[in-house]
Amino acid sequence: MSDRISSLHIIGGRKLGGAERFFVRLVNALARHGHAVEVVTVAGGEIDAAVDPQITRHHAPLAGVWDIWSRLRIGRIVRKRTPAIVQTYMGRATRLTHLPANGGSVHVARLGGYYDLKGYRHAHAWIGNTRGICDYLMREGLPPERVFHIGNFVDAAPRLAPETLNELRRKWLIPEEALIILGLGRLHPNKGFSDLLQAFSRLPTTLHGRPLHLVMAGDGPLRSELKDESRQLGMEKRVTWVGWQYDPSPWYQLADVFACSSRHEPLGNVILEAWANSALVVSTAAEGPMELATPGEDALLAPLSDPAGLADSLLQALAFDDAARQNMIAAGLAKLEANFSEMAIVAAYSELYRKLSRTTHD
Repeated sequence: MSDRISSLHIIGGRKLGGAERFFVRLVNALARHGHAVEVVTVAGGEIDAAVDPQITRHHAPLAGVWDIWSRLRIGRIVRKRTPAIVQTYMGRATRLTHLPANGGSVHVARLGGYYDLKGYRHAHAWIGNTRGICDYLMREGLPPERVFHIGNFVDAAPRLAPETLNELRRKWLIPEEALIILGLGRLHPNKGFSDLLQAFSRLPTTLHGRPLHLVMAGDGPLRSELKDESRQLGMEKRVTWVGWQYDPSPWYQLADVFACSSRHEPLGNVILEAWANSALVVSTAAEGPMELATPGEDALLAPLSDPAGLADSLLQALAFDDAARQNMIAAGLAKLEANFSEMAIVAAYSELYRKLSRTTHD
């Protein structure tokens, strides 16, 4: 059987968050590796713009579970294009995709979290991007032979010139000599950014004669509340809010420590991105980070929802000498390249698509 197994990938929304960036990375990578890939996205959104222009694309509003027009549109596209695999991402796209069991196309729902499975059970197969999620799917009654574990990938990023990073400091008025802690992600309760602010408030204002500075990159419903909390803690001059970043790589590379403060984190794309950019990682011991990281080897893990414990781990990371720092960074990059590279993940998807296609057509 040819490796050019056709696949149609469907995602709702317009903005590029962590799951959406992975969607773009995967479909572009599959196309680069010779797969026959098509996508269904929302017209004019950031996701649509980031997909390789050579990939055939279709558009639908994907406005919600009651968007009957989009459901009919997806059905028409599948019948016309007859892809072997139809892969949906997150709840909205999955709920709007309903394919017959013996229609020739296999509906694969990819999950990156511990979601209510009411809107997922009608799929024909399921991918969890962590082993913990796969275990959850099977505990909830999905057939084990149709549940598959494939992680995410983020390839090592090119190193930016020191002057480029220094210019970023100047643009955002970050002191040239400052040690930088980076928090990055959607400003949502699950991400624990209040804990990060509280932890940062417990750190000394200077370390080894250098000021400590916190950069918060991201946007979301808690933006105003978190900025108010920062002011209440008296840290206005020590915290810089840079908003949502289309390309976060420069911030990872500028940071002395990347902090993942999540209270709930099924995987932790930000940890993979940090490793890809040779950043030193401190994370809370949420579900995904505990599966990804080897504590003390490629990251430091702090207790969940514990600002004091997070502050201790941040201080430990900032106190590393150059050898300890580089050893931990190298271990993270090595794990990324061994287990979470484009080549490894595309190979896993290729094998799964072949397996599911054989099951359907044999």
